[in-house]
Amino acid sequence: MLEELMLEKKVWAVVGANQNPDKYGNMIYKKLKSKGYEVYAVNPLYDTVEGDPCYKDLSSLPKLPDVIDMVVSPKRAKPVIEEAAKLGIKYIWFQPGTHDSEVLELAKKLGLETVQACVLVAAR
Repeated sequence: MLEELMLEKKVWAVVGANQNPDKYGNMIYKKLKSKGYEVYAVNPLYDTVEGDPCYKDLSSLPKLPDVIDMVVSPKRAKPVIEEAAKLGIKYIWFQPGTHDSEVLELAKKLGLETVQACVLVAAR
């Protein structure tokens, strides 16, 4: 199952990670770290998230992630998906509310594998 395959990958980027502990971008970032994943925060609005460096885009990351967890609105997702495809990142995990048919169609067209589920529930 694709969901399990992605969860076995150990390097993740959380696009939309943030500093607000009440928001999903922060909760997901912390959860993945607590589960032993190597996690990178991606958000052009922050320099740090949870004391770690936060990167403005995928191209700025020190290491290419295996999986991108999307915690941004569909309109913000399109350029990220295009950048992921260009960099050769194959797996995109869409949190609830972060995708629409256009975004999913674009990911499919670019040859990306996607899951639409809540990683907070899936990563036990």
